[in-house]
Amino acid sequence: MKNVMACVDAQGNPAAVCDGAIWAAKALGASLTFLHVLDRHPEKAPQSDFSGQIGLGAQEGLLSELAELDARRSVLAQEQGRQILEGMRQRATADGVSEVQIRQRHGELVESVVDLEAEVTLTVMGRHDHATVAGRHLDHHVERVIRSTAKPVLSIPGQTFETPRSFALAFDGSDTARRMLGQVGQSVWLKALACTLVFVGSLDAAMQAELDAATAQLRTQGFTVGIAVLEGSVERVLPQHLSAQGLGMLVMGAYGHSRIRQLIVGSSTTALLRTSSVPVLVLR
Repeated sequence: MKNVMACVDAQGNPAAVCDGAIWAAKALGASLTFLHVLDRHPEKAPQSDFSGQIGLGAQEGLLSELAELDARRSVLAQEQGRQILEGMRQRATADGVSEVQIRQRHGELVESVVDLEAEVTLTVMGRHDHATVAGRHLDHHVERVIRSTAKPVLSIPGQTFETPRSFALAFDGSDTARRMLGQVGQSVWLKALACTLVFVGSLDAAMQAELDAATAQLRTQGFTVGIAVLEGSVERVLPQHLSAQGLGMLVMGAYGHSRIRQLIVGSSTTALLRTSSVPVLVLR
């Protein structure tokens, strides 16, 4: 049976992740699992070493209290996670998802996603960007999960989720793009959305033929398809096009060497994941 797994925590945009996962589960006719991962075992939380900060003459009782505070924080984080999971289960059930599970694990998020991927059709994650003096950077959890998992990942930005009515499919005519086109063509849940094939670069006769063939293939499979040709840097012109045309989701393939397929491997598409104002579905 198909299963959507949503990775949730108290930071970022848990409500948007929840709603995006509910939409995906209903569109796929899948069960839904909410996963919360704690960074470490509460019972094995290391005692923080504050001795250098409070001086050599600090009383042992104070150090013991600080260690107990560390342990208490871990227990509270675990309880907070359980409450978040239960709230999301109730929300999904009320919204019509028939089979909803919640899971809480200890360890690393990426390891947990990889461990569970045999049970998963689609992983849904929130995008937790962070700002530095050099600008905004993509949450390393999203990047590492997309690098590591063999399953599609839906990355959701912002504090709210809007159900997409259309999507852009990044296409460059490569073998990877053709395989991705085949995956999209077999995705019944995407067929309900209007599709725009987007090519970024200088258009020649060979590329036009690739776009025409891809359009014909998707139309034969029941999709409503248009074509857009853009020039400029991918990370700049593609988000602008999505916003200007009101496209609700971007679909891309992972890995590759061309400008449009440098996902995660190249800085341009890392920037695209970071700057996209709509959900990004990464296919493998």
